[in-house]
Amino acid sequence: MLALFNIEQWLNSGGLILLAGIVFAESGLLIGFFLPGDSLLFIAGFLASEAGGRVLPPLPVVAGVTVVAAILGDQFGYWIGHRIGPTLFDRPKSRFFNPQHVVRAHRFFDRYGPKTIVLARFVPIVRTFAPIVAGIGTMKYRTFVMYNFVGGLLWGVGVTTLGFYLGEVKAVRSHIDIAIVAIVLISLLPMMIELIRHRSRVAKPSGQ
Repeated sequence: MLALFNIEQWLNSGGLILLAGIVFAESGLLIGFFLPGDSLLFIAGFLASEAGGRVLPPLPVVAGVTVVAAILGDQFGYWIGHRIGPTLFDRPKSRFFNPQHVVRAHRFFDRYGPKTIVLARFVPIVRTFAPIVAGIGTMKYRTFVMYNFVGGLLWGVGVTTLGFYLGEVKAVRSHIDIAIVAIVLISLLPMMIELIRHRSRVAKPSGQ
């Protein structure tokens, strides 16, 4: 598996408890942004299939645990934002925290509004900080809960199901490492596009 994140070994050892813990941390804890999200769910779905050796329980159980952990993680992130508030923007950069991540999530939020809570599920880093920004005060709690439920459901069920069924494909099963890298790159694509657009706007002369 991947040298950096041996996800299959993680799940072999920790099972559903570790899966839930990582999803929760990556969804709502400030230090969880570096954890594997999409690739973790993909592998979890694969390990629930016959091709993956059924290391994990059946897909509905894996997807259900993922959805619950994702929703609770975002709820906790909202609470962090509500309690700490704008002081997050003033915190100094450290090994485990970069205020620019909050700024990026805030811009994402300004652009897409409440839908950010759903869309951010599929965008690494933004996924971690979007609920925190929502909790700072730009979104009503009732609205957040609704979008949080929809986003957690789509992400938790969607990516695990993708791993479950694609894992049955021989070409994918034989090159699972490549499949994980592809999932990671696809998940990073929206952020890369946004970064390119931002740099293009900055480089464009103000008179044009």
